[in-house]
Amino acid sequence: MEIRIGKQDGKTAVLISFDTDAEKFESAYERNKFFNELHGRKQVIIKENKRYEYRREGLLDEVPHLKVANSVFIIMQEHMRMMQEFFGEWEDKVMFRSFPVLLSPSEFKEMEQNSEGREVDIE
Repeated sequence: MEIRIGKQDGKTAVLISFDTDAEKFESAYERNKFFNELHGRKQVIIKENKRYEYRREGLLDEVPHLKVANSVFIIMQEHMRMMQEFFGEWEDKVMFRSFPVLLSPSEFKEMEQNSEGREVDIE
């Protein structure tokens, strides 16, 4: 994928990169909570020999995005405030940076089609 800085048809995309400081989390549970709130999770409950699976949504289930790497993704500028608020809640434990990027028209279309927030990998 080639990343160019600028605007595409008046729309700016934002690349977000984050890094967690494991030592600042009180426990593995708290660190997992961060990732679950961001990415969502699958919950499996086994009760009386029956298996129930539930999808617990995270913020990225609501925001169309393109996954670049495990801790790097691209969103549209219009969703940046939501991301800033989320990362602001974790600012003492998670460092994040954002960069404006220009996507090709096909990459923008792919992200827009991802309106349900399903993760899309960029190759």
